[in-house]
Amino acid sequence: MKKILIIGATGFIGYHLAKKCLKKNFKVTSLSKSPPKKIRLLKKVKYIICDISDEKKLKKKITSNFNYIVNLGGYVNHQNKRETYRSHYLGLKNLTNFFKDKKIKKFIQIGSSMEYGRIRSPQKENFRCQPKSIYGISKFLSTEHLLSLYKKEKFPAVILRLYQVYGPNQDKNRLIPIIIDGCKNDKSFPCSSGGQFRDFLFIDDLIDVLLICLDAKVEGKIINIGSGKVIKVKEIIKKIVKFYKSGRPLFGKIKLRKEEMIKVYPSLLNARRLLRWKAKVPFDKGILETISFYN
Repeated sequence: MKKILIIGATGFIGYHLAKKCLKKNFKVTSLSKSPPKKIRLLKKVKYIICDISDEKKLKKKITSNFNYIVNLGGYVNHQNKRETYRSHYLGLKNLTNFFKDKKIKKFIQIGSSMEYGRIRSPQKENFRCQPKSIYGISKFLSTEHLLSLYKKEKFPAVILRLYQVYGPNQDKNRLIPIIIDGCKNDKSFPCSSGGQFRDFLFIDDLIDVLLICLDAKVEGKIINIGSGKVIKVKEIIKKIVKFYKSGRPLFGKIKLRKEEMIKVYPSLLNARRLLRWKAKVPFDKGILETISFYN
């Protein structure tokens, strides 16, 4: 039986990954700072509660061996700069210090498009990153640390830089659930001008590529992960309003962040070349499945 440790399996992506791994007969362990919400509780998952930024407690809590590690951990509220840095970067270093001598098969680090900063799109993995936010900086420092470990010690790490991921069971503080909630309850809700262009990836596609990555020979690589389709945020809002025939988006009420760019989307050549993968779920299908869940 394959053994996988998912850092952050109590979160949106981690829950879906754990659920799929159970179906494939993996032995699944979750490591997170808090217990799972009732809606994300999986009976066959072993839950370990620990803050990865506390190295001493981490060493005491992890007592089993694993084949695979997937790091989805990190502080969600990026306005708290100290906790964002501690959880995303120092937490990552603690994990690698613990596992570098454990003979694991793969360490998948979930990176972010925010690592690129204000670099033009399509963003390529070989571009020189210029992160601006503390979250982007912490993720980039993690990437640099893992690449260094791979070069020096052949630590089997791969970095997947994700773009916008959405789907059922996502927290309601994210863009698409916020829009769905506003329309479903026929409320007025503030939003940006909606002029941003983004790449939105359905959760099922992400889980598929994560499973492919577990056994692919991609150690020491950075790989962008997205749908390959760019959509305007305003069009997403209009689609959801049209579905419900209700909801009143207040365009322009939320100002763009200083570091935010209008067009952000990836080059996916590495994903196709190294993993032989591309997204399958069209946005219209994915958004209907997401709406159905929240209904």
